Amino acid sequence: MVLFFTVSKAQGAIAENMRNRRLATGLTQQGLAKRSGVSLATLRKFEQKGIISLESFLKIAMVLDALEDVVGATEPPARTYSSIDEVLEAERKKPPRKKGWRE
Repeated sequence: MVLFFTVSKAQGAIAENMRNRRLATGLTQQGLAKRSGVSLATLRKFEQKGIISLESFLKIAMVLDALEDVVGATEPPARTYSSIDEVLEAERKKPPRKKGWRE
């Protein structure tokens, strides 16, 4: 797998995307902080450096109408089948594992 993003670049891109969403709605940083319950200092740090807790990020995403998109982005990929035999075989197998097996 080729990675085009480093963690740092991903943080910056996400922060920029959320900032653009905020601006598109016409909210100031102070307005978003108040509506989301996230401190203004935390919001500023997020927009400048991309650093934020998951809980605060989700609060901001909720106010910016992005929460469902964030949750959807973390869903596991749907299984694709190339034949009816694969579909039938998958139905016969036991249910998906609840625990991982690799370290």
